[in-house]
Amino acid sequence: MIHKYKGDLIIFFTTILAAAGWVFSKEAIQGLPPFLFIGSRFIIAALFLLPFCYKNLRQTPKQNINSALKVGVVLASAIFCWIYAISISDTLGEGAFIMSLSMLFVPIVSWTMFGSRPSRLFWLSLPIAVLGLFLMSYDGSFNFEPSQLLFLMAAVFLAVHFNLNSKFASAIPPLTLTTIQLFSAGVIGVVLSAFVETWPTTMSGETFKWFGLSVLLATSIRYVMQTTGQKHAQPTSAAILMLLEPVFTVVLSVWLYAEEMPPMKVAGCSILMFALLLYRLGGHWRKVFRARS
Repeated sequence: MIHKYKGDLIIFFTTILAAAGWVFSKEAIQGLPPFLFIGSRFIIAALFLLPFCYKNLRQTPKQNINSALKVGVVLASAIFCWIYAISISDTLGEGAFIMSLSMLFVPIVSWTMFGSRPSRLFWLSLPIAVLGLFLMSYDGSFNFEPSQLLFLMAAVFLAVHFNLNSKFASAIPPLTLTTIQLFSAGVIGVVLSAFVETWPTTMSGETFKWFGLSVLLATSIRYVMQTTGQKHAQPTSAAILMLLEPVFTVVLSVWLYAEEMPPMKVAGCSILMFALLLYRLGGHWRKVFRARS
């Protein structure tokens, strides 16, 4: 029985690690500048993955490596918006739900870049998601906070990255592609930090602990687990389980940071979740319904 649901269990624990990564990052940047933290984290994570793809990396054409490095720049843009938003916000759960909208932005980006028209389910899901965003931001007046806008920008950049990643994934093995992109984003982060941030002369044991957890658990091990889980799980169940990341992030944020969840914000998060479920699984539900009719 356990073997049958092996992939689902791995994906489930992957979402917990992903949610914990928000907390690890929030704690680590208490002692490290945000861009230095994310740059160092990605470089070290890439070095952890390098031994597993070194042979493929040596065989990858230089042109493909250059393409992967460029896609890494887009990833860096998304991650920098995300980490800066975390540094100025205590509402991690809300940010996680906004970031999950990246999957809804993918069709718009694909339509813009490659001319692929979105499906009907997308046009049905989009206004529902907009309503959810409105409710999350409405507290008597409609006003997006800077952190919310940054999370939203990060989601857009992630959608661009997803489309470009899909384009190059057929030419470069996934692990190799990820390693190159992590390294590219990491280098950009460290260089950017050198120009705009002041580096600390020492790092406390507490900061080092959170930094280590971010690198090892929330980046390297999480990626390996997600890849393994998706290999063994049904795509539909994997899609549902991956949506648990913002839910677990909310739970951790409420527990650790006393994030307030008034009814309006809960309603907004719930509507966003429904929009994502509708978009990602609506087609599957329709096929099941037709098969039973």
